[in-house]
Amino acid sequence: MILSIITINRNNAEGLQKTMQSVVDQTFDQFEYIVVDGASTDTSVDIIRSFEKHRPIKWVSEPDNGIYNGMNKGIRMASGDYIMILNSGDYLAGPNVIEQMCQAISEAHFPAIFYGNIIKIWPNGKTIVDHQIQGNITMYDFYSGTLNPDGTYIRRSLFDQYGFFDETMKICSDWAWMLNSIALHGEKPVHTNVNSIYFDMTGVSESGSKSQKTILHERRQVLEATLMPSILADYDRYGADIRMMRRIHRHKWAYKIVHFIERILFKLEKKSK
Repeated sequence: MILSIITINRNNAEGLQKTMQSVVDQTFDQFEYIVVDGASTDTSVDIIRSFEKHRPIKWVSEPDNGIYNGMNKGIRMASGDYIMILNSGDYLAGPNVIEQMCQAISEAHFPAIFYGNIIKIWPNGKTIVDHQIQGNITMYDFYSGTLNPDGTYIRRSLFDQYGFFDETMKICSDWAWMLNSIALHGEKPVHTNVNSIYFDMTGVSESGSKSQKTILHERRQVLEATLMPSILADYDRYGADIRMMRRIHRHKWAYKIVHFIERILFKLEKKSK
């Protein structure tokens, strides 16, 4: 199996340094590394050149049309069986992560989409291990959340099958791609309990009320274009209830109480008819 690691960067020299250092420090080196820089005006290109001394790097620095244009460039440059996007500012969780993940992919018989845990780093320095969605991922999981594409190992052929990232979107194109391939076309992601990357929560999709408004707008557009109005109406109406019941199901005592109350209401309604 050949892996292609892709880093997208623009004017984030400090973040790029951390990202590239974590890649170069890997004990396992059977992968290709691709860096797509959006014509940075800081010292990013100097940093890329400095790391060429440590390992071969495919890279380009030229104007682009946004982050998804950069990602698509990187995917087209890739020759690996799997793609793993590690954006500038994010970094691998340890020097043996790639070795662990590649071994786990082999043991899982090379699934189409493979992912581990991500460690979220907040601006105040707080870190949280996010085990992400596990088990059977459904349309509701994408209605209410997402599977983080950063650090996820995706079979390269899926981009030929389902298309590349939609470059007209500013923030949610990777979410839309995951929704299409997993929720609509039945690709089965496999999770492993490995802390794979540190994820910078100050990124474009995580900061600012304007970004959050863009996320909500883009996600809504995709949902309305994807789901029948009657189905989407049910998700809108019962989405919060589904989330609540999932939480209740994690605690047997809470589920027993809710079930008991529901049975009482059922009998009362039956008597009133």
